[in-house]
Amino acid sequence: MRNIPVDTSALTFVCVSPPRPKVINQDTGEVRVDRDGNTVFTVGLSAADESGRVELLNVAVSGAPEITVGQVVRPVGLVGSPWEREFNGRLRWGIAYRAAQIVAAAPAAVPEPGDGSVSAAA
Repeated sequence: MRNIPVDTSALTFVCVSPPRPKVINQDTGEVRVDRDGNTVFTVGLSAADESGRVELLNVAVSGAPEITVGQVVRPVGLVGSPWEREFNGRLRWGIAYRAAQIVAAAPAAVPEPGDGSVSAAA
């Protein structure tokens, strides 16, 4: 399966669902692990562009990221992998997302009152 790098530089990501282990067998509760034996987690993120368009995506990441719902985050090494499968006689397709890490984004600089960065109307 081909991994396609995702340019995240013009997107703002917000955590919309907490990290949870990726279950691969609902009957047994077996969770996915990577080749190093780390549990793979799924995190729900919203991705907004500068025009305000928002997409929701689930991103897989090895190990539990230290993020919370509502936090602005940055997926590091985000890639998309197209997939196609037949389920119950119907062809389904999509893009699976994976990141090397999901980290808290640096807080935005907020100007302090009186620091000269905001001019008052005369």
